[in-house]
Amino acid sequence: MERDIIMKALGLDIGTTTLCLTVIDATTGSTIESTTLPNDSFVAGQPFERLQDPAQILQKARELVNATAAKYDDIAALGVTGQMHGMLYLNAAGIAVSLLATWQDERGNQLLNDATYAQRLSSATGFGAVTHYYNTLNHQIPADAVIFCTIHDYVAMRLAGAKSPLVNVTDAASFGLFDLTTGQFDHAAIEAAGMSPALFPQVTAGAARLGSTEHDIPVFSAIGDNQASFIGSVREPEKSVLVNVGTGSQISFYTGNASPGALEVRPMPIAGHLKVGAALCGGRAYAALEQFFRQAISLAGHEAGNLYPAMDALAETAPSHPLEILTCFSGTRVSPDLRGSINNLGLENFTPAHFIHGVLAGTVNELYNMYKSAGQFEHSILVASGNAVRRGAPLRRIFAETFGMPLQIPVHKEEAAYGAALFALVGAGKFASLDDAQKLIQYRE
Repeated sequence: MERDIIMKALGLDIGTTTLCLTVIDATTGSTIESTTLPNDSFVAGQPFERLQDPAQILQKARELVNATAAKYDDIAALGVTGQMHGMLYLNAAGIAVSLLATWQDERGNQLLNDATYAQRLSSATGFGAVTHYYNTLNHQIPADAVIFCTIHDYVAMRLAGAKSPLVNVTDAASFGLFDLTTGQFDHAAIEAAGMSPALFPQVTAGAARLGSTEHDIPVFSAIGDNQASFIGSVREPEKSVLVNVGTGSQISFYTGNASPGALEVRPMPIAGHLKVGAALCGGRAYAALEQFFRQAISLAGHEAGNLYPAMDALAETAPSHPLEILTCFSGTRVSPDLRGSINNLGLENFTPAHFIHGVLAGTVNELYNMYKSAGQFEHSILVASGNAVRRGAPLRRIFAETFGMPLQIPVHKEEAAYGAALFALVGAGKFASLDDAQKLIQYRE
């Protein structure tokens, strides 16, 4: 079918727990509809493994795209994003021949003599190169595997009718053993670790068209969900800092160069880079406190319902003598054994209100300290995404006060899917650049 008028774009986000397809108006940027399905594809494995079934994920992705394509005949582009770092193997026909080892997979933390596999690669567990390294040394690569890629690369490739993945730099860098200067995998480092570069995928630094769906919708190379969320949340990239609070939390801001520093540097999908800091406990810290209060109430013989509204009400006003709570309750990527702490605790602040405020402030401070460690910047806008920020007025207030910037929240909720759609519109020629596409973003009043 000919599409002379660009009207709509699709953004597909393949997350760890859900799959979301968003339809946006390519002229106004408004979200027309958004559909979410549970990602219930987890498969049991070794205690340290976190595995999902790629065939089940692909089937759900097809269902979402096909159902939406049947409703609209003016879809100009499909962009795909998803959970970074994870990997699966494909055969020569482009069919998955392994389960997906997700970003949560911990085989990299297993010991190889006196160090872990991740430590030997100077990386983190769950990163694709570490997973592949473990599989290589333990002879767990499928005999017919010829290449590996992310789950969203696989889905985009299959939806487009292609047989080999083309991995955007955003995801290639997330595997590890990647050279930010050349924009390619570091073959010397790969070979030094005893692996073959042949199984590492081909890399692209643009919005490459992979092919078309069965409904003749152009499909473009998938991008990592961190970069997709930035693209889909930030209207003015060079002025803005993005914070996201989900189960974990993350801070990201744009930079034009790849110079190393205190924060991780990740490539943007076309040009430029993000500086990124990630905390393992974001909303999880507040959830743990809510569970603590539930258990305390049960000691009195009562069952509590949802305590978040009451907790938020107590946190509306910053208390005197605040607690200083370090919220790295699950450690960090660099120091997985690190744990949280409480300072300045006395009889005058041993109250639920102080603990609530302390956990929220600790969540914010962990990201703020990462931001300050990266140097001095002239950002003037703080953009926030994630359900924890959207639903929690006290958390929004603490973010704005701590960073000293006005806080903005996008009108649309599925930021990663929205960003994937904007990226695809650039590939389709609707916009000359990502900056132009991001001007479609609107913030809440």
